[in-house]
Amino acid sequence: MKSSGIGGQAVIEGIMMKNKDRYAVAVRKPDQEIEVEVRESGSVMKNPILKKIPIVRGVLSFVESLVLGMQTLTFSAGFYEEEEAKPGKAEKAFDKIFKDKAESVVMGLTVMFSVVFAVAIFMILPYYISELLRPYVISSALMALIEGALRLAIFIGYIFLITLMKDIRRVFMYHGAEHKCINCVESGLPLTVENVRISSRLHKRCGTSFLLIVMIVSIIFFFFIHTPNPLWRVVIRLLLVPVIAGVSYEFIRLAGSSDSAVVNLLSMPGMLLQRLTTKEPDDGMIEVAIRAVEAVFDWKQYLADEGKITQEELAQLRAEEGFEFIVDGEES
Repeated sequence: MKSSGIGGQAVIEGIMMKNKDRYAVAVRKPDQEIEVEVRESGSVMKNPILKKIPIVRGVLSFVESLVLGMQTLTFSAGFYEEEEAKPGKAEKAFDKIFKDKAESVVMGLTVMFSVVFAVAIFMILPYYISELLRPYVISSALMALIEGALRLAIFIGYIFLITLMKDIRRVFMYHGAEHKCINCVESGLPLTVENVRISSRLHKRCGTSFLLIVMIVSIIFFFFIHTPNPLWRVVIRLLLVPVIAGVSYEFIRLAGSSDSAVVNLLSMPGMLLQRLTTKEPDDGMIEVAIRAVEAVFDWKQYLADEGKITQEELAQLRAEEGFEFIVDGEES
């Protein structure tokens, strides 16, 4: 079957699912009710020209994913704040300066800090550690491979360490529920708890796979780009980060729409790493994921279009619809 085109991420006790320019966040609230909010993403990728430019579309998509991820995490966290703290003097001054744009400014600064932190830890730190071996290694190519190995080790080690945290493990369970829902639909099965439960928790379009591809692509780039100047080596690594992200996006995009043996083989390392970043969800988590999918994606029509169900079966499924969700603050 063709790719459904939907994707998402786990949030705190919930799931965000995105389909084209709309996304839904479904959260299991402390009272065990599921709240679903649907919004327009406001993507710059609506521009048909930008969508056709390789690499550029990948960079923009990556930045937008970071922003949307922060927004949905903040939304889900709002249900679990024990008591809203009174704003301090600094917060009041910040709100006074930026007024209605204060939240957007905070979000922008958070995303910027996240990117800087990630680049520093996974791009620059491995370079400086590998530089300690430069007096003993003559080959520039070997130095690039050592740096790449360190980058992979730090990245995988970081993921392994955060899996030991209880709260992160729950997020990874929701991550598994997200993948299972997408795989269920793309396998041609009706989206039910039973069918989702038996579906795979691994998916080729996963963000985990994307990040691993970023690490591998960076090794390839730095293997062929050399300069004797230490400062320029750092500058080149910083300048190539968007290009590396763009190239990695193109691969993930191809992987999501191809079942060729070569693509499947190249996707295998990312799929293996997902065994760390996804865990088997419980039925309650699956229910949350299903609600997120159904808020933005008509899986029934998708199955009918793909010939997996008849028009009579489609009509019967339509008759069973009936839950409500919130669209931009209003019930639908």
